[in-house]
Amino acid sequence: MKDNAQKDSKKLLLIDDDPNLILLVKDYLEFRGYQVVTAENGREALDILEQEIPDMIICDVMMPEMDGYALVEHVRDNPQTSWIPFLFLSAKGQSQDRVKGLSKGADVYMVKPFEPEELVAQVESSLKQANRLIHHNKGSELGQTLQVPEGVELTPTELKVVQLVAQGMANRDIAVQLKVSQRTIESHVSNMLNKTNLHNRTELARWAIESNKA
Repeated sequence: MKDNAQKDSKKLLLIDDDPNLILLVKDYLEFRGYQVVTAENGREALDILEQEIPDMIICDVMMPEMDGYALVEHVRDNPQTSWIPFLFLSAKGQSQDRVKGLSKGADVYMVKPFEPEELVAQVESSLKQANRLIHHNKGSELGQTLQVPEGVELTPTELKVVQLVAQGMANRDIAVQLKVSQRTIESHVSNMLNKTNLHNRTELARWAIESNKA
């Protein structure tokens, strides 16, 4: 019987250039009640991340076009994805390989071949830990005053962008509405985070609302 009770809303992004491994791992994780989206390399994974945000990323290390190391750095550098639990699957099992993977930003490093049950256990553990952190941060933010420098001025375009951010729109949708590239919107959001000393889009939206900019 599938264990869907707690996992039917959990979406995993699985990235590997081995189609056989993708098929086997995807089938097993779906059997255990997870939704699974797949990609063949880091570049394809980034395209997916622009469209949807998974609850966890499971990624091979050595891949063409963009390897796992480059991908995890992109994930950690983006405020929208930096929180996502990241698990490396790799045939390279030396201690220096594990250290490199974890130091690049992965939360878990598993060596191939692995037991499917061990993978599921690591996924469940990572998701529970992420859930605890999210709840802790939300609880901390409720009474927390945002520390923003006085006299922050936004350009007219930044003001339009932050108003749409405050409405809960994703960068992709804002780009469509303002008829510019998503990269341009990401640049505006990054500039505003730097100006305000805020950490993420959630804080930026809250600041915009509290300061009557949205």
